[in-house]
Amino acid sequence: MEKSYDDIIDLPCPTSDRHPRMARADRAAQFAPFAALTGYDLAIFEAARLTEREVMLSEDIKERLDRWHKLLLDIRDAMPLLKITYYLPDKRKAGGSYKTAVGHLTSYDEHNKTVTIDRREIISLIDVKEIDSELFREMFDESYT
Repeated sequence: MEKSYDDIIDLPCPTSDRHPRMARADRAAQFAPFAALTGYDLAIFEAARLTEREVMLSEDIKERLDRWHKLLLDIRDAMPLLKITYYLPDKRKAGGSYKTAVGHLTSYDEHNKTVTIDRREIISLIDVKEIDSELFREMFDESYT
């Protein structure tokens, strides 16, 4: 008994003279499953995204930060080079992340309690966890570790 496709198995694939072959990616897209739950993959991604808890500062560090804030207010026109580590609360879920900005102090808004670094990054002084500057080291002769 002869197999049913033996007569056509070695024939070339038929092609059309009028229509070019469809690319594999386009052909596969026709049969891709539709998104039954719109936004589900975004919700999974958001749930998996990690945030950090904000570390509460000791009284000694709070006092040091207050001293630095007052000093920044006095020397803001000198545009000192600063390295500021601050906590940025997440807008979508509990927690946030720690960021570090390095640049020159370009403005100090006493009313809103913010500093601006290099005229582009506005940082709330409430969220600042550490300020480092060569200027502080010279003035206070302290180590900042």
